[in-house]
Amino acid sequence: MLKQLQKKDTFVFNAIKSFKLVKSAENQITVFFPSDSAKVEFDKVGREFFNHFKTKVHNFSIEIVYQRDVENLKIEVMTKRKIFEKFAEKNPLLKDLDDLMRFDLT
Repeated sequence: MLKQLQKKDTFVFNAIKSFKLVKSAENQITVFFPSDSAKVEFDKVGREFFNHFKTKVHNFSIEIVYQRDVENLKIEVMTKRKIFEKFAEKNPLLKDLDDLMRFDLT
């Protein structure tokens, strides 16, 4: 459905692509959203999305709870340097290799 939405209405797709769905309880799903404007865009397609989802899992007693969560849903741009530094934290030998080889990570 999201692929269809991406082709049909890219504005709505971009607004809701950062949403996070978490199973809170047996029949409850918590939807974390970054901003009120994104939630308004999600409300346009939310009913259709959850009807499709409930049909797919054969569970029509699912309850949806919305919660705003700005801190955990920020999209971070990962540069080559940041990716390298993450790997270097896990393997310190990469820093030595970078000092020796002087990688171009721009």
